[in-house]
Amino acid sequence: MKIFLAEQVRKIDQYTIENEPVKSIDLMERAAGRVAGWYVRHFSINRKVIVFAGPGNNGGDALAMARMLAGRQYRVECYLLAFGSLTGDCATNRSRLLEQGKVRFAEIGEKDDLPGIFPEDVVVDGIFGSGLSRPASGFPARVIRHINENASTVVAIDIPSGLFGGDNSDNDYSGVIRADHTITFQFPFLSFFFDTNAPYVGRWRVHDIGLHPDVIRETATPYRTLEGDEIGSLLPERKKFSHKGTYGHALLVAGSYGMMGAALLAGESCLRAGTGLVTLHVPEKGCVIVQAGFPEGLVNPDSSDVSFSKAPETDRYSAIGVGPGIGRRKETVQGLKELLEKSGSVPMVIDADALNILSDHPEWYGLIPRGSVLTPHPREFERLAGKCENAYRRHLKQIEFAKEHTVILVLKGACTGIADPDGNYWFNTTGNPGMASGGSGDVLTGLITGLLAQGMEPLHAAMAGVYLHGLAGDLAVKDTGPEALIARDLIGHLGQAFKEVKRETF
Repeated sequence: MKIFLAEQVRKIDQYTIENEPVKSIDLMERAAGRVAGWYVRHFSINRKVIVFAGPGNNGGDALAMARMLAGRQYRVECYLLAFGSLTGDCATNRSRLLEQGKVRFAEIGEKDDLPGIFPEDVVVDGIFGSGLSRPASGFPARVIRHINENASTVVAIDIPSGLFGGDNSDNDYSGVIRADHTITFQFPFLSFFFDTNAPYVGRWRVHDIGLHPDVIRETATPYRTLEGDEIGSLLPERKKFSHKGTYGHALLVAGSYGMMGAALLAGESCLRAGTGLVTLHVPEKGCVIVQAGFPEGLVNPDSSDVSFSKAPETDRYSAIGVGPGIGRRKETVQGLKELLEKSGSVPMVIDADALNILSDHPEWYGLIPRGSVLTPHPREFERLAGKCENAYRRHLKQIEFAKEHTVILVLKGACTGIADPDGNYWFNTTGNPGMASGGSGDVLTGLITGLLAQGMEPLHAAMAGVYLHGLAGDLAVKDTGPEALIARDLIGHLGQAFKEVKRETF
């Protein structure tokens, strides 16, 4: 799914109106109908609905929704805020609402008392839409604060009032609605994907309102979400007369004294990605652990008993993963440099302590093979690229880092973001909070390395690995619940995740 900036969405709306063709008031009716339909499926008719509408088109959506809910016998109060001129469609919906006569309606301004809100009430926010370009202030900001202080349940139409669709770095969050649910149309807004905005957006859902497919296809944007159908089409085909050599040989440099579990998790995940062979390069004393815990894997012992210290020869491998559990000992630092120098054109996944070592040696960034996949979490990324004041600015720096160093940069988080060297960006749509536990990142490293080893392009391997990793977590959490979910559960559900994206039945 594409993600557009607010101005692009307005142009797509206008193109739809002119070329479907459809009147703007009818497109508004379509959008309000989607929100009203969602509302009746989620909230009891016994709860009063309090609708706050602004004078723009977002307010028009809210007025139309109020009329529709009243038509379904909900008790609705509607307050139209007087702080600007009404758009034509908003004025039309005000007239329709008054003609229906089923809604308690009032227009309120700066000097009026604000209506009472009780805990059992549901507030619908239609004050501002995505066209807002400066922080809310004055009377609208007072209404927003009143809602935030008194409402226990808030549903925002299209976007929480006061939130910008993109960069909120200079916004005043005291003037932003804290929504529990946001129902948006056709596309999510970019701001929905950043943790800073999560307390304001709540749970968001996208409803299709039939915007014109031609203009959606032709409008360029660097932002997209990862979708299962696309991921399934990227995966290598398993051919009848293939053998283990067909599917590559992955090298994983992982583990150290006290951290051998990371090597086991990455190794098994790599093999379950479909790789033909997996070799684990581990400290000498870790060999017994690997051979006992991962019998399908091959072992390449390091000359050190307790850590990674010397890079193996890399010519025989089709992909290399490095970092899980390797630590940051002095000999490991030199071993990583040697590995980078030896890797040549072999595609590489760099994670965990390998990233931390790199951040201590920025002069080595030029040794990173072109097209490598880096998988930092936010703190690891800031060590690599510098501090960022918020998640939005961090993602901009991520895009620049990927361009400058010609790498695929996977920034892990609730909506893991993938930046490529051409400035394109994908947000992941799978995964859940249960995955926030030790070892999950090791599983992702092994999974991406395994896909790379089979000959996938680095970008495609990163996209597929991130999506499948999150999907495995979503499948696993149904069995375990979020609290009990551990990294091994992800590995155990990878097979089901592959089957789901490939839509195969066995």
